[in-house]
Amino acid sequence: MAVDRIERINALLKRVLGEAMPRVLANDDVQSILITVTGVFCAADLRDATVSVSVFGDEALQERALGHLVHHARDFQRAIAREVKLKFTPLLHFKLDHSLEKGDKVLQILDSL
Repeated sequence: MAVDRIERINALLKRVLGEAMPRVLANDDVQSILITVTGVFCAADLRDATVSVSVFGDEALQERALGHLVHHARDFQRAIAREVKLKFTPLLHFKLDHSLEKGDKVLQILDSL
């Protein structure tokens, strides 16, 4: 039962972060349209959450976008606190997710066959 609750919280946090992305990053030089939240993995005690993001662009843009996300982590936490009623608002940790790039490479290989 607790696993189901964590999965629902992860899905809810993913939706809230995705909706807050354009609003939080509106004044930055990194466009929020290039960033996709691919997953949220909340700890069982709900105090920490790892947010996996995929960034469309080269490696320099990905690192710059990740820096902007880390810089605005408190703004994202504020959005979560406003939208979701939890005992604790999780501390967000952002990491790059390269699975979409790997999937594109596999599709390119399959297309060439």
